[in-house]
Amino acid sequence: MVGWAATAAHPFFGAHPPGDGRPSFLGPHPPGDGRLKPAPALPITWGMSVETTLARVDAIRQAIADPARLVGSGVGASGGTEAPPAAASPFAAALAQAGAGVATQPLGASAVALGGLTPVSGYGAPNGLPAGSAGGSRLLAAAESQVGQSEQPPGSNESPAIAEYRAATAGAQPGEPWCAYFVSWAARQAGEPIGAGGQGLGSVSEIWSWAQSTGRAISNGPGVVPHPGDLIVFGGEHVGIVREVLPDGRIATVEGNYDNRVSANVRSAGEATGYVSMS
Repeated sequence: MVGWAATAAHPFFGAHPPGDGRPSFLGPHPPGDGRLKPAPALPITWGMSVETTLARVDAIRQAIADPARLVGSGVGASGGTEAPPAAASPFAAALAQAGAGVATQPLGASAVALGGLTPVSGYGAPNGLPAGSAGGSRLLAAAESQVGQSEQPPGSNESPAIAEYRAATAGAQPGEPWCAYFVSWAARQAGEPIGAGGQGLGSVSEIWSWAQSTGRAISNGPGVVPHPGDLIVFGGEHVGIVREVLPDGRIATVEGNYDNRVSANVRSAGEATGYVSMS
């Protein structure tokens, strides 16, 4: 297929019940080290005034009071394998840099009709995103606008936002795993509804069957690299949306029902079993 470059293949193994929204665990990601990181030492200057000394003591106290400066955090995964720590991810670094300039204007807020949902602030796309199809770009923009939407309470498969995602799929049931509902919602927002009648699809296996019947299914393997906005499939268990291919070959994604929320994630090149072209 034109536009698909070589990457390393990886066999898929491990299974969960179809459609439960959980990807297979194909190997541990590096855990967060969780160790305290001391604040930079302040230089000692003999003969400092009392005021200067007190100011520096106050600076040390402020540094200690801010856990984000001292402790690396790691989040346990629910319904998916654990993502790499932010400090180890080039994607996270790019995301943080881009987010600083667009925190009040998330990608997709003005370009996509979001069906009444409020875009989550503080999330933006890095510059230089590879071009995909217009439909794929709109689908990705809709998905990115929802990063951070979470289950209420965690583990319930429910929230006002998830109810909206579910409404994009005919016959959807409350409380069910919702990764396929989220993909169906994003596709509908993009004007590219999935399913034979555009009715949305509620399970990963249905999405893959539809992709095969329409010539959109692409099995992962040597020479396969997805485009932004394509769907990324993990067997019959989980589905997300490709954000970009990183320089090291890993795949940046947006995934519903990962860690009980819509999450920005990074996957190894071999984790997916296939892709669904939305070009």
